[in-house]
Amino acid sequence: MFRFGALWPLDSPRFEVWQLVSYMFLHGSIGHIFFNLFALWIFGQGIENFWGTKRFTIYYFLTGIGAALIHMFIGGGGAPTVGASGAVYGILLAFGMMFPDRYIYLLIPPMPIKAKYFVAIFGAIELFSGIMRTQSGIAHFAHLGGMIVGFILIKYWGLKGSQQT
Repeated sequence: MFRFGALWPLDSPRFEVWQLVSYMFLHGSIGHIFFNLFALWIFGQGIENFWGTKRFTIYYFLTGIGAALIHMFIGGGGAPTVGASGAVYGILLAFGMMFPDRYIYLLIPPMPIKAKYFVAIFGAIELFSGIMRTQSGIAHFAHLGGMIVGFILIKYWGLKGSQQT
């Protein structure tokens, strides 16, 4: 499955167009899939309830595909990529834009933080990591790509956030 489903670099003889979607359904470890599913559950249900299942699904897949493309053109390297993290970061961005003043209660450190700040911090960490930790084995620019494509989609669709906290 890895050979056919992972996202291979464009110049690889193993690259196939379907990998722009299939890579999102493969993960590198149990921890990798757990944290992606946990974040999808925590942030995704609010977005799906707010937008509806159809828009949510379209958004999820477009941010995942966009994350793959940005990763391949900016930070792809030579290794294949797996995971739904790019799409999950797109969902995280949507949560921050749709519910900017909603509090997220962190466990470590134990404190509340508004969603807009939480998302901005995660985006800054990914940008810094993408520039400084190029050999980390993590697709930082895929994460950023999901956020960028998500931002573009939300603006293009003219979606407005909720004022409720």
